[in-house]
Amino acid sequence: MGEMSTALQASLDRLLDSPGVTGVALVDAVTGLTYGTAGDLAEAGDGPEASELAALVAERLGAAGAEGELESVVTTSTARLHVLFSVARPAGDPLLLTAGLDRDRANVALALRSLGDRAREVLA
Repeated sequence: MGEMSTALQASLDRLLDSPGVTGVALVDAVTGLTYGTAGDLAEAGDGPEASELAALVAERLGAAGAEGELESVVTTSTARLHVLFSVARPAGDPLLLTAGLDRDRANVALALRSLGDRAREVLA
């Protein structure tokens, strides 16, 4: 288990190399259990709150007629960005990769693409 934990931490640490990313966390999408974090924990977000937000958004999208699984949620303010990515895994509940970004240092489109591309690396 220690080797897997070390690999997960290394993957999360690499996500901090993305421009503007200040904190990341890997969270169980159903329970809110946080499996790992890197960077500023306050920026990464709270696990239970992230899972509740993702569930609420998915529920509302479904009620509005959207089909398919939730892919991502982006929340913006004048100084910060917060991103939730759904990360499917072969078995078990999906995971959420949460990331906090400094809006002045991050290009939103590039950050979303970079984090989305690298989200699956976390499970490798």
